[in-house]
Amino acid sequence: MKRTLSLLFLFISLHLIGQIKSPSEFLGYEIGTQFSRHADVVRYFEYVAENSNMVIFGQYGMTYERRPLTYAVVSSPNNINSIEKIRTDNLKNAGLLEGTAQPDKAIVWLSYNVHGNEASSTEASMLTLYMLVTQKQNWLENTVVIIDPCINPDGRDRYANWYNQVKASPYDVSQDATEHHEPWPGGRPNHYLFDLNRDWAWASQVESTYRLKIYNKWMPHVHVDFHEQGINEPYYFAPASEPYHEIVSPWQRQFQVDIGKNHAHYFDKEGWLFFTRERFDLLYPSYGDTYPTFVGAIGMTYEQAGHGRAGLGINTDEGYELTLIDRVAHHTTTGLSTIEISSKNAAKLNSEFKKFFINDGLNYKSYVMKGNPDKIKELTKLLDKHEIEYGFSSGGTATGFNYSTSKNGSFNLKGALIVNTDQPKGKMVKALLEPNAKISEPLTYDITAWSLPYAYGLETIASTTKIQANNEISEELINNVVMPTCAGYIAKWNSLYDAKFLSDLLKHRIKVRFSEKPLSFSGKEFERGSLVITRSDNQKISKFDEAVNTIANLNQRELYASMTSYSDNGTDFGSSDIKLVNKQRIAVLKGNGTSSLSYGSIWHFFETQLHYPITSIDTEYFSSVELDNYDVLIVPEGYYSRVMDEKSIEKVMEWVKKGGKLIAVGNATNIFKDQEDFGLKSNKKEEKEDLEKDEDENLIPYDQRERYRLKNFITGSIYKVAIDNTHPMAFGYPDQYFSLKLNSRSYKFLDSGYNVGYIKGAAVSVSGFSGSEAKENLENSLVFGEERLGKGSMIYMVDNVLFRSFWENGKLFLVNSIFFVNNNKFRI
Repeated sequence: MKRTLSLLFLFISLHLIGQIKSPSEFLGYEIGTQFSRHADVVRYFEYVAENSNMVIFGQYGMTYERRPLTYAVVSSPNNINSIEKIRTDNLKNAGLLEGTAQPDKAIVWLSYNVHGNEASSTEASMLTLYMLVTQKQNWLENTVVIIDPCINPDGRDRYANWYNQVKASPYDVSQDATEHHEPWPGGRPNHYLFDLNRDWAWASQVESTYRLKIYNKWMPHVHVDFHEQGINEPYYFAPASEPYHEIVSPWQRQFQVDIGKNHAHYFDKEGWLFFTRERFDLLYPSYGDTYPTFVGAIGMTYEQAGHGRAGLGINTDEGYELTLIDRVAHHTTTGLSTIEISSKNAAKLNSEFKKFFINDGLNYKSYVMKGNPDKIKELTKLLDKHEIEYGFSSGGTATGFNYSTSKNGSFNLKGALIVNTDQPKGKMVKALLEPNAKISEPLTYDITAWSLPYAYGLETIASTTKIQANNEISEELINNVVMPTCAGYIAKWNSLYDAKFLSDLLKHRIKVRFSEKPLSFSGKEFERGSLVITRSDNQKISKFDEAVNTIANLNQRELYASMTSYSDNGTDFGSSDIKLVNKQRIAVLKGNGTSSLSYGSIWHFFETQLHYPITSIDTEYFSSVELDNYDVLIVPEGYYSRVMDEKSIEKVMEWVKKGGKLIAVGNATNIFKDQEDFGLKSNKKEEKEDLEKDEDENLIPYDQRERYRLKNFITGSIYKVAIDNTHPMAFGYPDQYFSLKLNSRSYKFLDSGYNVGYIKGAAVSVSGFSGSEAKENLENSLVFGEERLGKGSMIYMVDNVLFRSFWENGKLFLVNSIFFVNNNKFRI
């Protein structure tokens, strides 16, 4: 009877397989001859799941533009029937779930199209699914495959829709053709123009947040992130190049080699070119290969020639035509090859996966952080996304490496956040919180410093001794009480939560003041920047007390109700040092010339964090915009030589002189450097006197030039910066700040302005790589500054505080610059 049922089950399975249409049959065109829209891809996956007992298809989230984020679980019918046990046994094996298990199934996760215009991989995802359920069923007996057909649907549809609109019929292979030149911003980023392949660890975007949640439910043994590169590159696959982060295990290194050799077998058979061990390293923790690697998987990037330029077909510089059909075939081959070798090594994958989560050998046992409760709270939100365990201390002393001083020290533990490394994700804890990642090779693909204690502005000690912590801390809700007889309310100013509170008050048309001097009322003291909301200013507001207290309670901001406007220290409510906050009209440049990533980070910040309106103005028509309609103009990073001509700069300067405020971010400061009308001057070293040395440099061998030039580069390094916290731009900050420097740009101190953030004397880098000459050139250099022009101000933010939205401690500089600096007029 049992044998009869098994045969019946097999018959039904084979019958279902025979009924499944290929992607081409389902969509009505050969895969690789068109770019499929996201909705059509989803329809095909739904169709296969409905007609196969080997596939479960579901939605794990939704993009900003309301497109579904989906995934398919593919395995044998028997495995599908027990899929929940397979999932939980895997988590138990890693110690991520209570209980014991001895799993024997490999779990492989294939992620496609994280960059929207690298669009061949989503086409390959459909072919891969079809091949698995119709031809490669044997591999699935001991393997579960998870397919995310498109991580970035918004970007993909932006690219696909544009291409389908402009392409020639038949397609044009000339590199000059319109279809090979995407307009700004291109399809690569998501809705807010973020690079989702740099967002795994920071999880600033909804796509990343949703993906982490489902990823942590599965924790695969192998993860592949499918990409594309320039049209003249062939194909890249593992093993990766150096540097590898030191937490990468010997097994993870070796299995990348094994996988690469398996791919090479198929590519050699077809005569396809490839390269390995070049360019793509495993150091920065926020990629689609490194993040999975740092939580136990074999994480890999596969890069196919093509990118947004290739379209359906393009002539390469080497004289051959690269087609979408070719690109799809290559990605399909490496995807299937990955599954094949994983299936062959299922037992080893499980045993080594378990070993990865043993963290006895980590040097630092505890990371102890103190500081502003709002910043602590924001960090714990991020730790929660990664399902990293943490706790709080009730007292005692912590001793270890002090991040502020870069030497051993100690501080009181009361109320400190503690993250220990003796937890399953202890290696990820190390990667995110360690003061300075070990770098075996300075030639890297991305930044070399990201330590979160510096990014969140927290006092931190890394201890080689484990420090005990309570897993829970009671958080008391703030419930301000209406005081109808008070003269006004005062609130502190030292975090982005306070900035959100200000934004909410202004949105409700409540007039707010800020203090340029320390305040004291009835023995209660407040620092510079504190918000003052007076009854006198808001007499037209119906139910003023109820309105202010309701907004404060919603934002969980504590108010001090002052019964008098007469101060203890001479700064009364009516003092000229307590200024009204202008309800600023903010414009932001976008379009050709601007960095889409920089503009996107600004757009995202205002819409999703500060919740304050901005007007985005395209560079295409900027010259015709009436700037008098705006109080603030933010210029993102970019290359403005074709946009900001002499006439445009003169227009901006006249607007500033009349009272406007221009904020130049990152390399946008280059627009104004070394120009007669502006005080921003390049910080160039003295010319070398040793001419013989210059001649020697010209004799550096060809194959050593790239490494030799590293002396002039900074690849994302954290520097110690002095802060003038009496200046409104720095209200809420201490007198020291750690800044993420992304390049070697250096300016002299402003002669006739305010040097708010600066490096005095020799530059001190606490984390990351800096070339010797680049670091030397930062001596006595400006980081943040204000220059007055007439009634207005030029704000220079040499370091981009919104870079990838993860440097939380820098964001208040931008808010201060908008609302507090040179507050010379009032509007509500």
